[in-house]
Amino acid sequence: MELDMSSSANQGSLLRYIKHGSLVSQIVIGLLAGIALAYFLPSAANSVALLGELFVKGLKSVAPVLVFILVLSSIANHRQGTSSNMGRVISLYLIGTLMAALLAVIASFLFPVTIQLQSSIDSLSPPDNVGEVLLTVLLNVVDNPVNAIVNANYMGILAWAIALGVALRSATETTKEMARNLSDGVSFVVRLVIRFAPIGIFGLVAGTIASTGFDVLWDYARLLAVLLGCMAVMALVVNPVIVWTQIRRNPYPLVFTCLRESGVTAFFTRSSAANIPVNMALAKRLGLNEDIYSVSIPLGATINMGGAAITITVLTLAAVNTLGGTVDIGTALLLSVMASIAACGASGVAGGSLLLIPLAVSLFGIPNEVAMQVVGVGFVIGVVQDSAETALNSSTDVLFTAAASMHEDQA
Repeated sequence: MELDMSSSANQGSLLRYIKHGSLVSQIVIGLLAGIALAYFLPSAANSVALLGELFVKGLKSVAPVLVFILVLSSIANHRQGTSSNMGRVISLYLIGTLMAALLAVIASFLFPVTIQLQSSIDSLSPPDNVGEVLLTVLLNVVDNPVNAIVNANYMGILAWAIALGVALRSATETTKEMARNLSDGVSFVVRLVIRFAPIGIFGLVAGTIASTGFDVLWDYARLLAVLLGCMAVMALVVNPVIVWTQIRRNPYPLVFTCLRESGVTAFFTRSSAANIPVNMALAKRLGLNEDIYSVSIPLGATINMGGAAITITVLTLAAVNTLGGTVDIGTALLLSVMASIAACGASGVAGGSLLLIPLAVSLFGIPNEVAMQVVGVGFVIGVVQDSAETALNSSTDVLFTAAASMHEDQA
């Protein structure tokens, strides 16, 4: 009897860990288990590859609806009438996100990386010029909304979401509440799918290594090095320059304070939303205007997404390199803008930026099934990538708010 009770207690603890335990630790376990299975039992590894395919399929199915509902709800529920200095804060947020995307493009040109993809196309036929890209974008924008969602046409999805969101800004509060509820519902489904990430990554890693060999791990390491390098340069070089233009003195004491007191906690929570109380407390200790930071900090957790822009851009260009495509300067600039827009619509869940990658890769005619494989690769390296991305995003919320507030004090 005691043995049975002990066994039941152990099973209960295991189920609680699976349902409520740290997703990071579970992903690490899935990653290591996939590597071990591919090394010791490669034949069995090919069999469990189905788990990875199911995970990618789940991501593929939820991503179009997520983009549509999330953007529509965000615009419909946008509040006006905030502090006049909010314009400067928002400008810094948008400039920082765009600069992050441009930095990622430059890094991808200097250090091109490829990833392992199981694609039904042997190579990518790149557009001849940016005009051809813009024409394709324009045609996709005017697509039927139902057709856009069914075929994962993210340009059309984004256009309809923005149009309906703007139209619903004058709707009743009941209608706006319904949009918020839909957004919460879709986000719940996304969290549910991502909860299966450890199992999906187990299948993806095991199947990929079994079919391509352990060289794929080197590809993951190089990709991660480019991502982390971009984020480090953004945090320690580009952001300080942006802050200096506002306060006209040494920005590094403020930069290091924000990284230490906001970035470190965000690295481990992996959620900009969860780090909002930390950032609010830091802003208060810095003596910032409460009328500004009480709005800018929560807003920054939604639209200040330099780390997400880096992730989207680097992974998109890695997919283009893998499929043999080329990118001209005009298309690269367009990609930077698109990645910035996509980053500002990133979901608040862990790995939310990865689900916006199909929006960016659609510029190059990459099929949605291949795009979701890129998302799967992102989840494999996401244990480190997502933590660093969140640390950059969240610490910059306070940094740019402080820069705008100090600029106002000097005026």
